[in-house]
Amino acid sequence: MDFIDWTCSGESRLDYSYARFALAKSFVFERWCELAGERALAQPDDLSGSCKFGSLFMRYVFGGAIRGHFEHQFNLIDGRIVDLSHDARDVGRMTHPYLHEQTFFTVPEVQASLSGCSPRAERWGQDFIRVHA
Repeated sequence: MDFIDWTCSGESRLDYSYARFALAKSFVFERWCELAGERALAQPDDLSGSCKFGSLFMRYVFGGAIRGHFEHQFNLIDGRIVDLSHDARDVGRMTHPYLHEQTFFTVPEVQASLSGCSPRAERWGQDFIRVHA
C-alpha cells in the first residue's frame, strides 16, 4: 500500500463557500443514509460516525487538508476549520474535536481505512460536482 499524506492540501474542484457547505452537508447526509441502508443499519439522525467519508469528500471537492485524531476528522480549507459533522451528536460529546495529531495519519491501519473509504467519497464528490458546479 502506498503512503498518502491526507494532511496535505488536495486539489480544489469547486470554490468553497458557505452556501456550498450547506449543500455539501445535505448531500453527504443523504449519501450517509443510503450507506446505512446498504449496510442494513438504522437510519442515522445526523452525521455522527461519518467524519472519514465527510472529510475525504470535502478534500476531493473543495481541496484543503484533512486534520484530526483518533476520535474525529475534519478539514482545513483556506486556513479555516471546516467540519460537515460539526453539529453531530458524537462531535458534541468530544472534549477536543479539533485537535490535530499529525502522526495519527501515518498509522498503517488509518492509511488503509482512509484508502478504503476514498473511492466512495470520491464518487460522492463527483456526483456533487455534476449537480452543483
